[in-house]
Amino acid sequence: MLGNGTMSDRRGGTGGLRGDLKQRVKTGRGRTLSQKRWLERQLNDPYVARAKREGYRSRAAFKLIEIDERFKLLKPAQRIVDLGAAPGGWSQVAAKIVGESGRIVGIDLLDVEPMAGATFITLDFLDDSAPERLTELLGGKADLVLSDMAANTTGHKKTDHLRTIGLAESAAAFAAEILAPGGAFLAKVFQGGTEGQLLADLKRDFATVRHVKPAASRADSSELYVLATGFRGQSGNAAADDAD
Repeated sequence: MLGNGTMSDRRGGTGGLRGDLKQRVKTGRGRTLSQKRWLERQLNDPYVARAKREGYRSRAAFKLIEIDERFKLLKPAQRIVDLGAAPGGWSQVAAKIVGESGRIVGIDLLDVEPMAGATFITLDFLDDSAPERLTELLGGKADLVLSDMAANTTGHKKTDHLRTIGLAESAAAFAAEILAPGGAFLAKVFQGGTEGQLLADLKRDFATVRHVKPAASRADSSELYVLATGFRGQSGNAAADDAD
């Protein structure tokens, strides 16, 4: 875990980062045009530079920082699950706020380098054993489920959107199994207009559902996040289903 610092030090302002950086990368032998564009974007991304400077594992850390600044999701002593945790940027942000009295468990198909304040397991969150195992590691139901997962891209926007929405739907169903009443769920989606079922499920299970696009999301990306708060609990879900 990084040093605690003050509240402003820990959460950090994120304005004024979109500077006019103009590093260019030559295509070079063995480097495709898409690889060149990706590398150019990384070199010119102020959030990548800031993540390195401040010791965060990824630029994605600033997305959670910005969302938390606005909605105050992270609190001391929370139990948090980080789905698709690698490389650990979101767990790193959360660990600085929940403190030693909280518990964070990250799960990913990839191995995640250990860090103080979080436990990582290498497992598919869709595995039948995952909910029970995570609840055991947390010491109870979760207060917050985070998911910055996205399906591997194909380059076809509609296909990529549908695959990521499917992943978000699975994450929401998983969250409904392990969240405590009053808990919250934050997940990545893409703009595309085909997330009706996901929103319907979230509105059934949570008191409030909204979309959020933090400044740290690249301006040219259709990425945004769905935030659901006030989980009704399993009994509330059953009552809603009966009413239907």
